[in-house]
Amino acid sequence: MTAQEAPGTSETAAEIDPRQFRTVLGQFCTGVTIITTVDDGEPVGFACQSFAALSLEPPLVLFCPTKGSRSWAAIERSGRFCVNVLAEEQQSTCARFGSREPDKFAGIDWTPSPLGSPILTGSLAHIDCTVETVHDGGDHYVVFGRVHSMSEIKTERPLLFYRGQYTGIEPDKTVPAPWRDDLEAFLTTASEDTWL
Repeated sequence: MTAQEAPGTSETAAEIDPRQFRTVLGQFCTGVTIITTVDDGEPVGFACQSFAALSLEPPLVLFCPTKGSRSWAAIERSGRFCVNVLAEEQQSTCARFGSREPDKFAGIDWTPSPLGSPILTGSLAHIDCTVETVHDGGDHYVVFGRVHSMSEIKTERPLLFYRGQYTGIEPDKTVPAPWRDDLEAFLTTASEDTWL
């Protein structure tokens, strides 16, 4: 079966409607992060959903800034960044860093990470990185970061984004995955038969 014959496929890539594309991708629930750095002595940051774990050995993460992002330009110059994973109650922080506000750090408490990038007070977790490699990704870059340090584990709940809205985890809806052993192997195995 060719890609054009795949069930449910009615358009080629050249005919994909951007609004529908965004709506369909919105069905994928993501966490929310603020990626930060310090550039010329000033803190810089932006809200980022496109963050993911990449590798355990070596420890790598990735995020995808738009090519025209001024925050990305600052991160590229500094060569370092900190990923701040937002907690459920940090919706206003996310909105501020996702806005065009010129001083996104006004009223935001932070401390420097070991590499000097801002750790936002109240974040659920932080991951301190240096830029490893940068790859083309259409209208975005795909940035690989090498992890140098990270926070302790907290028990608060994450801020989530789903269908264009903030959401969270309902306390009575969280249950251990019955396939936790398989998941652990999925995240750590790096052999020829790994299905990732």
